[in-house]
Amino acid sequence: MKHDQYAALAWAIFLCTGPASNVRAVSHCMTRLRLHLATQAPDLAAQLQHIAGVLGTNQSGDELQIILGPGRAAEVAACYAAYAGQTVTTAAEPSPCTNTTSPEQAKNSTETSGTAARPAFGDGKALHNAIRARNATPVKLFFRRIASIFIPLIPGFIACGLISGLLNLAGKLAPLLVGTGIYQLLVVAGGCVFWGMNLFIGWNAAKEFGGTPIIGGALGALLTHPALSGVVLNGMPLTPGRGGVISVLLVAGLAAWLEKRLRRIIPEIFSLFLVPLCTLLLAGTAAILVLQPLGGLVSDLIGQGATAAIGRGGAITGFILGGTFLPMVMLGIHQTLTPIHAELLNQYGVTILLPVLAMAGAGQVGASFAVWWRTHNARLKKTVASALPVGILGVGEPLIYGVTLPLGRPFIGACIGGACGGAVQAAFMVGAATLGISGLPLAAATDNIAIYLLGLVTAYAGGFIATCLLGFDDPED
Repeated sequence: MKHDQYAALAWAIFLCTGPASNVRAVSHCMTRLRLHLATQAPDLAAQLQHIAGVLGTNQSGDELQIILGPGRAAEVAACYAAYAGQTVTTAAEPSPCTNTTSPEQAKNSTETSGTAARPAFGDGKALHNAIRARNATPVKLFFRRIASIFIPLIPGFIACGLISGLLNLAGKLAPLLVGTGIYQLLVVAGGCVFWGMNLFIGWNAAKEFGGTPIIGGALGALLTHPALSGVVLNGMPLTPGRGGVISVLLVAGLAAWLEKRLRRIIPEIFSLFLVPLCTLLLAGTAAILVLQPLGGLVSDLIGQGATAAIGRGGAITGFILGGTFLPMVMLGIHQTLTPIHAELLNQYGVTILLPVLAMAGAGQVGASFAVWWRTHNARLKKTVASALPVGILGVGEPLIYGVTLPLGRPFIGACIGGACGGAVQAAFMVGAATLGISGLPLAAATDNIAIYLLGLVTAYAGGFIATCLLGFDDPED
């Protein structure tokens, strides 16, 4: 899509939601334009869904979310903000983007284009809002907040992960390339986000917890600095990077807490100098002496637990994880997996969980194709046909809330398809060197493209066959 097409789409949305005085705030995540409006017309959602390029809408409190898809959301938001005279910001709430362009995105999903007449085949919007309300517990909101720390890193994970995956493939097909300077330079480029990950996470975590971002980034650098290997405390040499992202999250949270309290007790005239100095020294001391060893213990447990679960359980573990991931999304507990993915990437360079969990989205594709094959409802057939391409690319929102979940049994068929695909991925312990993508695009970032594609096709077929066997109540036009 060219810039003028983004501008035209933004203008069409603005005509429905404007004038400028009606627009209070404009932001975007990876797949949605998010608007805060003073007033909304009763039929606004229906108007927006008739715009070509709008995949669906959702109302979250006073925020109107317009799903546009990855890449398009940022471009349209910039154009829309210009029309509205606003400054566009990046929404902090996770979008699996994360998940992702993966099934993790389903928690914030919307109905798809063409589903304005929802009563004909289930009230997807009511289902979505009920799920969001049920998931708004303090614990789940906390994990959602933790997950939001990693959302700004996802483009970097995608870029570096794809570079690493494609280099891995190129090295196998043409071994002579491995010794060239260009290849080695690209290896460095593919690993750069992981090299600086603790700094980025420290920055984002401090910002999320209400502290000064650069202090969080500096503490992340302190825990990662290679010179730590030359420091000995109590007869024990320090280890750079010990505890990975877990240690950084702990120290950034502590630093933000300390900073807020120091600002209350240090006179304002000395605040500029003493607050950052005391925060860095106190939090840094706690990090080295307590939080890094504690984070190291937790990090080791995460890495060993994940690899042992899949390594020993194999296909059975993959079947369970792939089949239950969508219900996990419904319960809102999938947010806990984001820092686990990041820690696995930090330790091993790949996460073996993402390819397994990504199969849930593939199961949605197979189940939705079965719905398209069997339905006689013209509107439903059109909805599935428009949403399938983005589903194959890993954006599962339109399919889950617009097709399978409202219809009921196809959602179960999708879970079965995800379980079958997950069994294949786990049996071969396929790893992915990225976060934030799913579906077919994830193949390029995996360490075994052929097996990943085999699992993907298995999930498609499993979801299709299960849905055909389970059947569904075909809605009337």
